[in-house]
Amino acid sequence: MKRQFLLASAFACAAIMAPASLWAQAGFPSKPVRLVVPNAPGGAADLTARTVGEKMAKGLGQPVVIDNRPGAGGVVAGQAVANAAPDGYTMLLISSGTAVSEALFKSLPFDAAKDFTPVAPLASFDLVIVSSPTGEFKSLADMVAWAKANPGKLNIGTPAIGTTQNLAAELFKTAAGIDAQVVPFKGTPDVITAIRGGQIQAGLDILSPLLSQIQGKALLPLAVTGAKRSRVLPDVPTAQEAGVKNLNAASWNGLAVPAKTPQAVVDRLNKEVNDALRDPEVRKKLEALNLDPNPGTPAEAAALLNGDIKRWGEVITRAKIERQ
Repeated sequence: MKRQFLLASAFACAAIMAPASLWAQAGFPSKPVRLVVPNAPGGAADLTARTVGEKMAKGLGQPVVIDNRPGAGGVVAGQAVANAAPDGYTMLLISSGTAVSEALFKSLPFDAAKDFTPVAPLASFDLVIVSSPTGEFKSLADMVAWAKANPGKLNIGTPAIGTTQNLAAELFKTAAGIDAQVVPFKGTPDVITAIRGGQIQAGLDILSPLLSQIQGKALLPLAVTGAKRSRVLPDVPTAQEAGVKNLNAASWNGLAVPAKTPQAVVDRLNKEVNDALRDPEVRKKLEALNLDPNPGTPAEAAALLNGDIKRWGEVITRAKIERQ
């Protein structure tokens, strides 16, 4: 009897002293999980979150509720998650834009590198350099050669100052060793109009919103800027293949939770994300948005975020872009 009492007491003490992460793992999740998206409903980021979240919900056994909080370069959404309890019930859709905001803004209500724990990458998507089919550039080598022969005369259109596309154009200038003007526009439609109207000679933007123009022969793709060729434009070289050896810039998104979330909870969420991304139906839906599903570890997601904070911070400093 005494031995049974001692054993029971030992088990009770062990349970009390068990790490909080084990308790969290055992009971997580017991209620809906909120996924905060720093974009309006209907766009690629929102659709990515909904597609993956719907599949994650089946594995978690709890709904994943999308909370759209657009505005202020992702600051509103980021602050909401940074201030949330670190229990795994609030996630944030992070992206290369999160890294840009960290580098671009003088003051933020959070530190992206310290206040968030990345959970997993979600998907990557290509950036592409384009020109007019009726222009004088038939390849990226043509454009670089012309720019070197005509310093300061090449105009490259991008969406607004501080976007990933805008900073990628600044990085392209440095990698190619050219003196060119990066011209910011309000958005992608204005960039397309300016190229087709001959106001600028080239543009650099996310591939997806340009794809119909490329397929319709209204824009000529010269190169994609990532490390590998695009799945939807396999005949278009990378910038590195075209001779710009130091250019490797692509966009990505992923999921994060507040810092200090128990590792067991992070690992559970990571498992559900990766299971979702490996699901054939999820992959099909993401690929239809010109996104490439990218399962990975928390460490790989952290490397994407921290690497881009450093990379785009250096580009902003070199380009003398005023911090906002």
